[in-house]
Amino acid sequence: MGVDDHVSGVAEVARGSLVREIGARGVWERDPVWRDAFRVVPRHLFVPYYYVVVAGAYERRWCAAPDPPAREEWLRGVYDDVPLATRVRDGELVSSSSQPSLMALMLTELRVRDGDRVLEVGAGTGYNAALLAHRLGDDDLVTTVDLDPEITESARQHLAAAGYRPAVVTGDGARGVPERAPFDRIIATCALSSVPRAWLTQCVPGARVLAPVATGLLALTVSDAAHAEGRFLHTPAYFVPLRGAGQRAPGAYASDEVPGPAAGNDLFRFLRALTGDVLTPSDAYALWEREGRPVRERYGVSIDADEQWAWLDRPHGRHRWPLPS
Repeated sequence: MGVDDHVSGVAEVARGSLVREIGARGVWERDPVWRDAFRVVPRHLFVPYYYVVVAGAYERRWCAAPDPPAREEWLRGVYDDVPLATRVRDGELVSSSSQPSLMALMLTELRVRDGDRVLEVGAGTGYNAALLAHRLGDDDLVTTVDLDPEITESARQHLAAAGYRPAVVTGDGARGVPERAPFDRIIATCALSSVPRAWLTQCVPGARVLAPVATGLLALTVSDAAHAEGRFLHTPAYFVPLRGAGQRAPGAYASDEVPGPAAGNDLFRFLRALTGDVLTPSDAYALWEREGRPVRERYGVSIDADEQWAWLDRPHGRHRWPLPS
């Protein structure tokens, strides 16, 4: 057996284990066809190297390591259900391959239908675009965009090596890709402070937008070019911020600014990130306690022309906070 055959064999076994691990969480129940996409698309072709933190610094693992055990360690790491740091600049993470189980959740929650035109904002390694292309069975239905030409060129090469050729665009994801519109679905794999209005203008009525906002996953239904509304999913989500026009980095907001049970609580950190500077830490804490420490699904976002706001329980209820537009 040659080196390539050995890699393929190990990868196939590891990929099968990953698919079973994700399936054990019930992710495939909404749309079982995604199981086949994750089983077929070879993640290792999209992550020829990645970085792990060792003694406080990034250390690279890669497919061409001279030591065979090191190459095997790289390959098995590719199919672990963890996010992988794929691009580091000046000690700062600028791109990654998301945790596969989170990718599976997001793709199933995108509710893709046969024939849908899909825009992905944040090309990453190209792996997510390949999964979409496999699911839809038509590369031309998928567009992925990223601001960094190094990222898009790398994604394009990975996709071609795996046999997929969706449209890979270098540009500001906050502006969408108007020349490829209209879209039935938009999925973002980068964190937002608010939803770019340009996306709505490039969607068909009834389109679904799934994007990380604050530290949650927001699922919006688009009514028309000026209106959209939706709620957050239950799961936490942490992504590299979107870089582009009108976008600022989403606030991290430490929860240890207040005492007691809020310290370190993920749901309180979500409220702080969502409300930003609108609520002081003490006000946010009082609201959080008074409302029974609300889960993410109780929050949502509404867009009405130039106004965009987050809310708790009801779009026009007493608890609503403006988002940057």
